[in-house]
Amino acid sequence: MGRGTNKLTDRTVRSLKAPGRYGDGLGLWLQISPEGSKSWLYRYMLNSQARMMGLGRYPDFSLEEAREKATEFRKLLKEGKDPINERDSRMAIEHLARKKLLTFDECAHAYIEANRAAWKNAKHASQWENTLDTYASPIIGKLPIATIDTGLVLKVLEKIWITKPETASRLRGRLEAVLGWATVRGYRKGDNPAAWRNHLDKVLPVRSAIKRVQNHPALPYGEIGAFIAALREQAGIASRALEFAILTAARTGEVIGATWQEFDLNAGIWTIPDERMKAKREHRVPISARALEIVKELLPLKTEDNSPVFQGKGGKAFSNAAMLAVLKRMGRFDLTTHGFRSTFRDWAGETTAYPREVIEHALAHQLKDKAEAAYARGTLFDKRRRLMVDWATYCNTEKKAGRETVVPFRKGKTS
Repeated sequence: MGRGTNKLTDRTVRSLKAPGRYGDGLGLWLQISPEGSKSWLYRYMLNSQARMMGLGRYPDFSLEEAREKATEFRKLLKEGKDPINERDSRMAIEHLARKKLLTFDECAHAYIEANRAAWKNAKHASQWENTLDTYASPIIGKLPIATIDTGLVLKVLEKIWITKPETASRLRGRLEAVLGWATVRGYRKGDNPAAWRNHLDKVLPVRSAIKRVQNHPALPYGEIGAFIAALREQAGIASRALEFAILTAARTGEVIGATWQEFDLNAGIWTIPDERMKAKREHRVPISARALEIVKELLPLKTEDNSPVFQGKGGKAFSNAAMLAVLKRMGRFDLTTHGFRSTFRDWAGETTAYPREVIEHALAHQLKDKAEAAYARGTLFDKRRRLMVDWATYCNTEKKAGRETVVPFRKGKTS
């Protein structure tokens, strides 16, 4: 060894306390900060300019390890390479390699968290999580995001593409979003294997061509009076929520997400904001006397204006399955909550003289005919109020052996 090398010893390094730099030779220095922390530095000349790079903290790196690092960087310098650039490049490659090991589940979680604040409806994030957890995670959740290809995407989708086309379509869009996010972040490369246009559309049938698409099971409208009578025997807020959903012909999500601030109880109007509507347009619902009575019964449970009207445990809104559970308790496994919208549609179209556009507005449907939609620019609110009153009256009528009787309302417990 030269006289100017290995000047430091382990004992010296441990005992030094005064701030400053202490040379070991060949560009290796021990630096002590004013606060007393110690670290290793390597000083070298490149293109007649002095450069300094950190080699790590002491005692995380011993004197011997610091010398080994300095030797490694001196070799790079002799090869005409800048040690700092080489180190940064190596770290970038290692970082990229680690990123490519991120799993689909990890990327899906990161995507949802990144977008959670932008989603106005809090349930939107849970819907994403539930869909991906149920259908994608068991197949590709633990796989590195960089390895997911078209074959794996099809493996996720094909199981439900025919039997659950709407769910499968939403799932595909969510897969595409997560994979696209991962590409932009540098976690994967190449085309998006979940893209529809000019890709999956070549191997999967379009939804309109799927013959096995099934409508939600619906109760024949002639049986609605008897059903309402049986429903009113069921205790619990979920039962009242189901009756309210039937009387307003509203969607499940619109009912369970309803908050007190959306109701004008004096005017008998329920205003659903655009962010909670499927068509992204505000929807004003005229409330019949019985539907209004259901809401008023729950007033003692109100805590805040933005608290849910139909509350589950802990004052939280019900899940999508709450009203379905009521149907199961009643032994009506043949029905779904959404199917009662079809019951209403069939009754209104076949037994009343209300114009089609009034009925479609009551269901918050967008009219497909552009000319018809332009003509019906308003919401036909007054006509819809009369329609919903007639529907509530019909629901309160039970048909038995050719005669009609009014269904008595038996007040049950709401909790």
